[in-house]
Amino acid sequence: MELIVVGAGPGDPELITLKAQKALARARVILYDNLINRDLLAYAPGDCEKIYVGKKPYGEYTPQEEIHRLILEKALPSGDTSDRAGGGPGPSLAAGRCVVRLKGGDPFIFGRGMEEIQFARAHGIPASYIPGITSMQAAGLEDIPLTHRDLAESVWIVTGTKKDGTLSHDLRLALASRATVVVYMGMKKLTEIAAVYVSEGRGDTAAAIIQHASLPSRKKALGLVRDLPLLAASAGLTHPAIIIIGAVAGLAQ
Repeated sequence: MELIVVGAGPGDPELITLKAQKALARARVILYDNLINRDLLAYAPGDCEKIYVGKKPYGEYTPQEEIHRLILEKALPSGDTSDRAGGGPGPSLAAGRCVVRLKGGDPFIFGRGMEEIQFARAHGIPASYIPGITSMQAAGLEDIPLTHRDLAESVWIVTGTKKDGTLSHDLRLALASRATVVVYMGMKKLTEIAAVYVSEGRGDTAAAIIQHASLPSRKKALGLVRDLPLLAASAGLTHPAIIIIGAVAGLAQ
C-alpha cells in the first residue's frame, strides 16, 4: 500500500514529468482533481479505478475529509480501515494498493499535497511526492519570465484568498520590492489587489492575467495593475487564472 501525490502540471499533458507518468502506469486507484488534463488518465492500466474528487473554484467540491476517507479506503488492504495513527507496523506493502493522488500544477504550491501526505503517514500508509510544473511557470509560454536580471531580482508567490477568505497581507510586503509577484486564487480579489498597488503609488506597474496556461484554450490580458478588473472583464477572464505583477509582465507586450 502507498500513496503518491503527483503534480499533473499546468494543463498541457506533455508537460507532465516522466516520473509522474511512471507512477500513473502502476496505479491501482487514481484520485484526480478538477484541473488535471483527463488525457493523463490514459497512462493508467486499463483496470485502474479512477475517481473524480475535484474542487471547482467557488462551486461544487469534494470535501477534504472525503478525500482523506478515500485515501484510507483505497490504500489499505480490503476491510482494514482501522486508525493506524501511532506508528503500528501495519500490513505488508504488497497487501494494499498504489493510490495516486493526481493534482493540477504542483501539489505543494497551494495544493494541500502535504496535508494529504501527513494524513496518510499518520495512518500507517507510506506516502511520497512527485513535483509538477506549476501554472506560474507556464507564463513563460507567453513570453513572461518570472525573473530577469535587469527587471526582477526575486519572485513572491501569494495566495489571493487565505483560509479565512481575506487577501494575504504579504502582497503589501511584496510590492515594496523589485520582485515579480504571482497571485494564485486571486480573481475575486482583483479590485482589492489593484487598490493595494494604487495606494502605494505603484498603480502603473505592468500586470498580466493568464487563464488555462499552456492549453490551446488559453487566454490572457496585459496592462497595468490598476486596471486589473477592467482587463479581466474586457478579455472575458475568470477563475482559475494566475495574476502576474511586475516589470517582467511588460515583456509580453
